[in-house]
Amino acid sequence: MTAQLINGNDLSAKLRADVAQRAAALKARGITPGLAVVLVGDNPASQVYVRNKVKACADNGLHSVLEKHPADMSEADLLALVDRLNKDASIHGILVQLPLPAHIDAQKVIESIAPEKDVDGFHVASAGALMVGQPGFWPCTPYGCMKMLESIGYDLKGKHAVVIGRSNIVGKPMALMLLQKDATVTVCHSRTKDLKAQTLQADVIVAAVGKRDVLTFDMVKPGAVVIDVGMNRDDAGKLCGDVDFEGVSKVASYITPVPGGVGPMTITMLLVNTIEAAERL
Repeated sequence: MTAQLINGNDLSAKLRADVAQRAAALKARGITPGLAVVLVGDNPASQVYVRNKVKACADNGLHSVLEKHPADMSEADLLALVDRLNKDASIHGILVQLPLPAHIDAQKVIESIAPEKDVDGFHVASAGALMVGQPGFWPCTPYGCMKMLESIGYDLKGKHAVVIGRSNIVGKPMALMLLQKDATVTVCHSRTKDLKAQTLQADVIVAAVGKRDVLTFDMVKPGAVVIDVGMNRDDAGKLCGDVDFEGVSKVASYITPVPGGVGPMTITMLLVNTIEAAERL
């Protein structure tokens, strides 16, 4: 068996085309969807992510504001900035790029974002809405994973899904989204005993720990669907995921590549959330 690829670039292009259409419809009503991106400090990876987010907005009919500030910006000044953006009617979504400098309480900053503008889906109000199945903003990466499963017509009802990772950004919300679709969900992590015994039972595996080769071919039952959220570097410095792609692709029915899998979906779902925030007005 050779797994079919779930191509994140192709799916992103389709979803972004829909975003552009919805943005045009809003503009016809006099509303330009607006996203504010806040960057504090000069983390190189963060700068790349922010640049890509701003470009994605421009390419798909959204207005973006980049608030770039030095690493010594005080927590009070950052909170004041978020408060100003909360009150700005031209801004529908606010994203504070993480990580923040050590002297700033990141959770405090996230909680200061108005829930109706929390397009990253990290506010406790968003997490709570997901928990109880109410409308809210879903975190972009697991949301993108769900769209990838949807794109192959995969029915999760009654299937066993194993999520490797329990972060607030991916693992936990991923598990809740899978539960909402009637999957039976097992969450594994660094303290899980015999990970292989868990994954061999899975119809769907989502690997999201940021560790190379955490999932190898002998840990996957034939025909399973594998979603690789990881972003790592191999010994040659080449981008790779959490999954041994070469081995696992011989066993799985579907697999996401790295790069070109989940990565493009994250920014796409940020655009989708921002459009939805503007449409709720």
